[in-house]
Amino acid sequence: MNEYKVKILSIENVTHDVKSLKFEKPDGFSFTPGQAADVAINKPDYLNEKRPFTFTGLNEWDHLEFTIKIYNDHNGVTKEIGYLKTGDELIISEPWGEISYKGEGIFIAGGAGVTPFIAILRELKSQNKIGDNKLIFANKTEADIIRKDEFENILGKNFINILSDEKLDKYAYGFITEEFLKSLINNFNKKFYLCGPPPMMDALGKILNNLGIKKNQLVMEGF
Repeated sequence: MNEYKVKILSIENVTHDVKSLKFEKPDGFSFTPGQAADVAINKPDYLNEKRPFTFTGLNEWDHLEFTIKIYNDHNGVTKEIGYLKTGDELIISEPWGEISYKGEGIFIAGGAGVTPFIAILRELKSQNKIGDNKLIFANKTEADIIRKDEFENILGKNFINILSDEKLDKYAYGFITEEFLKSLINNFNKKFYLCGPPPMMDALGKILNNLGIKKNQLVMEGF
């Protein structure tokens, strides 16, 4: 698999602990929205510390973009990414991944698990094909909602948030349950796009199975 050394062009704070990194696009490089790459920081101590991150920009852009949650509570790769600046370099692999748009449906994300859906929904918006797609986004607090304004613009009333650690009148409170999904979805014969932390994915698998969702309706990363 080819690897590409790319310079960071700009860094933006998206939330209190999420950054958007825009970086050079190698000639001829393309990806399917929803795909990721293995990424290393081009510094001696991190060359073998590869981590997967999802492309969140669009193919027609003249640069690439990752949207990355920074974990400052341990000395890992994302903490080091938090220290990077314009001009620093990443080493990225060819794109890979099983998440891609396969038809109108329900996108369910937890925290930084929303990143594969950013590119998919941006592309649908650019093609005027957003249709009746819904995004159900679970976070701890309102401050954790990644790209909140953009998702509201793309999806309107079909952007649904649920918070586990903060009670606000404008959002649902708690965790995603079978009853919660039944209250939001009137047609379960659609695709279900899932991405989030492993405990959430396990819980959703059981809930969707109870609701009669078949495996061929699920779009998620294989592990």
